Formats: sequence, C-alpha cells, structure tokens
Amino acid sequence: MSADCPFCDIVAGRASASLVAGSALTLAFMDLRQAVPGHVLVVPRAHIETIYDLPPDIAAEMMRLAVRIARALRSVDDPPGLNLWQSNGDAGGQEVPHVHLHVQPRRHGDGLLGLYPHGPPAPASHDVLDAMADNVRRQLAASGPDAIPSPAASLP
Repeated sequence: MSADCPFCDIVAGRASASLVAGSALTLAFMDLRQAVPGHVLVVPRAHIETIYDLPPDIAAEMMRLAVRIARALRSVDDPPGLNLWQSNGDAGGQEVPHVHLHVQPRRHGDGLLGLYPHGPPAPASHDVLDAMADNVRRQLAASGPDAIPSPAASLP
C-alpha cells in the first residue's frame, strides 16, 4: 500500500467508493469520473504502479474480473460496444500511479476515445512488422514465460 495513492486508500477502506466486486487479489469500483455511464475500474489490491511490474497471477485475476464485469454490464444495459483500456506512464496517459483497467460500456456517438482522429494510419510494410515482431519474440524468449523484467531492462 502506498500512503499517497487514492486507489490504495479505496482498497484499505480509507476512502469511499461504489464497490462492484472483488477477489483476494483485485477490487472493482465505479470510476468517480464517469466518462461513460457504467465506467468501472479494476485494480490490484497491492500497490503496483504499472503493467510492467504486474505479476502474472494478478494480471490474470484482473482480466477475469474485467470479463465478469463486462458480461454484467451487457446484461444490465446491453451497450452496443465496450472498451477495456489500460494506460502506463505520463506519455500513455496514466493519471493514477496504480495499475488499473478501465471497463467502459460504449454507445455510438458517446464522444469517448475518438480513435485515429486523423483517420487510420497507413499499413506498415511486412518487413517493418516482421522486424518489430522479431525484437519482441527475442525479448520474450530471453525473459521466460513469467518473468517480470526490470523497468531498466532494455531490448537486445
């Protein structure tokens, strides 16, 4: 737990929240700022700042809970769409330094997350895509299936 983290305060019961569900490893609650009606946050109970530091068992539990919530939202309000959104670091738009997954029911014209404001980018060449895939595959092989690399680790 972090003393200055609003999500840790919710997990510890020091701050109020409209709780949705939880498990031994995770907690889900309504986002205070409802970007769209039904916007739920799923967080680990442990203070973990980014996805880079997220242990596989907690990551799996976060996704299990997000899927359950998505199905519940569909049953409650039958939205025509849904987003799962997760951000890391300032450049990624992370506002609270405690890893969290947004579960957002979507409606046509709701104005949230306008993807590709200038239109979709042109497809990359297969040579470029193959080179990027090779770099990621090599890093995955070097780190092992459940490794959590140090934030300082660099790609070969």
